[in-house]
Amino acid sequence: MDIIKTSGKGSLIVISGPTCAGKGTICKELLKINNHIWRSISYTSRPMRGNEVNGVDYFFVTKEEFEDKIKNGEMLEYAQVHYNDYYGTPREHIKEKLDSGIDVLLEIDIQGAIQIKEKVKEAIFIFILAPSMEEIRNRLIKRGFENNDQMIERFKTAYREINELTKYNYVVVNDDLDEAVNKVNSIITSEKCRVDRIEDVYLSNEEEIIHEFLVDKVLKNEEIDI
Repeated sequence: MDIIKTSGKGSLIVISGPTCAGKGTICKELLKINNHIWRSISYTSRPMRGNEVNGVDYFFVTKEEFEDKIKNGEMLEYAQVHYNDYYGTPREHIKEKLDSGIDVLLEIDIQGAIQIKEKVKEAIFIFILAPSMEEIRNRLIKRGFENNDQMIERFKTAYREINELTKYNYVVVNDDLDEAVNKVNSIITSEKCRVDRIEDVYLSNEEEIIHEFLVDKVLKNEEIDI
């Protein structure tokens, strides 16, 4: 029997940050090196982009369908962000996965992360940053999904959102992708070693006898033969 019993519950890992920080790429690479994580797929009312796949990148629904899910209490969190598009986390399966000891990864916007923090205090909150505002601009231009006005709006939003990083437990700057992924994975690993995850400490009769023997020797100032 192990000397300590830790909580068998899975960890809820919340990753977010401003636009073009590389959150999605980090999450995809993280899942390649850590197969104990289940990624929750968010719903969104925004249009599908490029090579995105429905049910893999997001569940793409209409604005009306998303609002029906809100009314039916199906969303753990949700927010209207860029251009009033909805993004949200489905409640279904998340509690079941956590109770089964499976870690759950949420890649969500900052508004949604703050909602989660109010509901799940023990969740792990990781804020991803691009190395500079200039790099955010370059990534927006390279991505090419938005027109000039939309890029300016995203840039302004990113500037505001950076001020929210103090509400997170950790911040990782995504300058080098491999390094950023390893840092996120290390954070998750270290969280498993937290003392507040310990539920009980077990000492067998033999260990108790050894303890009493050592204490007795020390009190009598006798040598201890190992």
